[in-house]
Amino acid sequence: MGASESALSSSQRPADEITTVTERSEVADPILERLKSLKISTPILTSPPTESSLTDILVRKPSSSAPSTVDPKVLLELFSMYRDYQEEKAKKISKNQEEIENKIEVADALAVKLLQRLNYSVAAMKITSQNLSEVHALQVEIGELKGRLTEVISNCDALCRRIATEGPESLRSSVKPFAVAAASPENGSGSSSLQSVIQIQRSPPSETQSVIQIQRFPPSETKLD
Repeated sequence: MGASESALSSSQRPADEITTVTERSEVADPILERLKSLKISTPILTSPPTESSLTDILVRKPSSSAPSTVDPKVLLELFSMYRDYQEEKAKKISKNQEEIENKIEVADALAVKLLQRLNYSVAAMKITSQNLSEVHALQVEIGELKGRLTEVISNCDALCRRIATEGPESLRSSVKPFAVAAASPENGSGSSSLQSVIQIQRSPPSETQSVIQIQRFPPSETKLD
C-alpha cells in the first residue's frame, strides 16, 4: 500500500521545469562581431626544419632547446602597427594640447577684462573719495560764509535801528528795521525762518530815489548745511 500511494502521489505532482522566454534582439552583439572579425595571424617565431630523413636524424642531433628565428615580415607588421598606434596617440595629445591652449587663451582674455573693470572701479572709487573729501571743506567754507552773512545782516539791522532812533529826520522815515516773520507750517521743517528786508530810501535834491533791498530767503528755498 505504501509503495502504491507513493507512486500515485509522485504521478500527481507536476514535474519541475524551467521555462525561459527569450526574445531575439535585432541588433548584433558587438562582442560576437569582434570575435567573428578575428583572424589567425602568422606566428612570430618560426620553428627550425624538422628531420625528415634518417641521415638528418643520425647526423644532426635534435635538441628541444634549439633557438627559433623571427619572421621578418611579421616583425615589420608589428613595427608598422606600433608606429600607427604612436601616431594616433600623438594626434590625440596634440589635439588635447590645442584645446587646452584655447581654454588658456579664453581664460587670459577674461582675466584681462576683469582686471580692466577692476581698475576702472578703483579709479571711480578714488575719484568719489576725493570728491567726498572735498565736501567737508566746502561745508566748512559755506558755514564761514553763513556766519559772515549773519554778521553783516545783524550789523545792517543795528545800523538801521540806530538810524531810526538817532538819525536825521530825513532818513528816519525812509529806513525800516528788519522784519522778523515766523515760518509757515507748510514748509515741513518746523523751524522758524527769518525774512529781513532792508529798505533804505534817500531823497536827494532831485526827485529820484535809490532803493536798496536785501532779502534773506527761508531755508526751504536755499538750504545751507
